[in-house]
Amino acid sequence: MRKNGENTRGKPFQQGNPGRPKGSRNRTTLALEALLDGEAEAITRKAVEMALEGDVTAMRLVMDRIMPPRKERPIMFTMPKMETAGDAVKATAALVDAVANGDITPGEAGELSKLVDGFTKAVELHEIQQRLDKLEAVQGQK
Repeated sequence: MRKNGENTRGKPFQQGNPGRPKGSRNRTTLALEALLDGEAEAITRKAVEMALEGDVTAMRLVMDRIMPPRKERPIMFTMPKMETAGDAVKATAALVDAVANGDITPGEAGELSKLVDGFTKAVELHEIQQRLDKLEAVQGQK
């Protein structure tokens, strides 16, 4: 019913998600799995054979399965040791120099800068906590 008392047409929306039940699978996916059941090894062997014969598409398929592209790689950069907030300034300067020299990419420097920022915030929070503890100790003595 609406606010003014009129009846609404149809059913009100159902609560929750009335769609497909959790864990149910698409009919096409089920049919393909049934078709390929037990054939995965033979298909894989054929793809490798085609790749060895020079089929570029098969080569790409096989290589993507054998060695998928890495999303990240180790960065060869020596970060200065950081123990205080002031050390974060040195680390940031080292990152800028490394980008300027072409040792690391700007994107890599950006990711490493996030580490420096996280360190700086942790140091600042630690210092604030120490100050608060000192203030509470002084207040407790009065």
